[in-house]
Amino acid sequence: MAADQVSQDGEQHKDATRPSSSTVKEEPEPPSSSPTGAARYGFSQFFDGIDLSGGSFKVLPSIQQVALWFQAASMSLVNVDLHALATGGAGYLASINATSLSTPAISLLSYEPSFVDVIGAKATARKIADLDWQAFHEGGIYNKKDNSLYISSNYRSLQDNINITVVSLDDLSVHSTQLPDLAEANGGSSYYPPGADRSATPPMQVWCDQGDLEAHSKLLAVDVNTNKSETLITGFNGRNFSAVNDVRQHPVTGDLWFTDAEYGLFQSFRGESQLPRHVYRFEPATGVVQAVADDFHQPNGIEFSPDYKTLYVSDTDAQRYDVNSTRPATVYAYDVVAGGKRLANRRLFAFADNGLPDGLHTDTDGNLWAGCGDGVHVWNPDGVLLGKIHVGETANNFAFAPGKVFVFSNYRLWVVDGINALGREVCKDFGADSDPRCMGVVESECHREHGAWGQSCSDNAAYSQ
Repeated sequence: MAADQVSQDGEQHKDATRPSSSTVKEEPEPPSSSPTGAARYGFSQFFDGIDLSGGSFKVLPSIQQVALWFQAASMSLVNVDLHALATGGAGYLASINATSLSTPAISLLSYEPSFVDVIGAKATARKIADLDWQAFHEGGIYNKKDNSLYISSNYRSLQDNINITVVSLDDLSVHSTQLPDLAEANGGSSYYPPGADRSATPPMQVWCDQGDLEAHSKLLAVDVNTNKSETLITGFNGRNFSAVNDVRQHPVTGDLWFTDAEYGLFQSFRGESQLPRHVYRFEPATGVVQAVADDFHQPNGIEFSPDYKTLYVSDTDAQRYDVNSTRPATVYAYDVVAGGKRLANRRLFAFADNGLPDGLHTDTDGNLWAGCGDGVHVWNPDGVLLGKIHVGETANNFAFAPGKVFVFSNYRLWVVDGINALGREVCKDFGADSDPRCMGVVESECHREHGAWGQSCSDNAAYSQ
């Protein structure tokens, strides 16, 4: 979602008012004239002629990279007393925040004993960036060739549009770029175009381009290594999408499943909608597009379960032009049926108790993770809240990597190292050798994908190692 979320305490984090600095134990500050100091205090102190001190995020030359100052802190679980929460409500949560947490610091809240099995008993946290503009908002697509995450920034204005923030996982350096033909990026995913070699990691990215007052909203395939792009779809049978929000590719059929919301309209960079708010399925190989789910106010995050039998979709109608906590901040679950082509059996899966369930990802154990108003929430496959990565402010999205998760809280970028959970797409995106558990994952996917896209298990080197 391109809009700012509002946390349960009513605090809205906008570009004009930068939240206070984290109280996580820090090393001494580097000089502000150094690259690390520049990242901490604003790029304007490092790049001549670029004024960013007021928070206006300009496009930086892609060859310029700034080493980021980060802090490391050991993590400990803060156990939530569910009986006290049930009777004490907001007052009990406030007492936890006052005694155990500091905004915006990163902590772990355990709602169930099994959360430690998901997050890891020896997890540590690092704050990679603390900037004066919202560089870390949505996306979080991994590109293996440059070992980097591609993250969309938050929307500010048509004169200062959304950029792509590239974070190198080699040295945690960062630079900003524009991808070709991408107007206002939001969510995205790695992408195998029709005929792609599935024994390799995905060669492309697919971005939800919300469009603007001139450009249509669309799904855009981008090769960030060659800087080439291809528009995949702009509308449903002649009617333009409103502002496509997030997308996932089904691994067996190759179809793209995506949501279309109205956040471009709410932020005044898109016109009135021509379509209802739907979930769509698009076949890149044939051009077929179908509306597969309706009865949404603002469909937002979308994600498959690791066995691809369930699709999760969030409705974030609590945020429109205004914020109203009586409107949906809900995740729904569907059965994926008809050979991965249709949906059935809609049911309420979870409700976010703080902010909105924006970006959704699952791990290989079937837990659903969601970026919400106070951090990342984790539910088990039965919809039971296991715990939170609490950052004290909105985390619109996050990204898994082997043994870690990166949390996007707009001004800040965090990483939690040493987690036990393995993200559903880690083995596909990072390669079968990225984690010892990946061999079991790719073997399981091979059996599901036997014959898919004209391949069998023996044809796929990743499955035959």
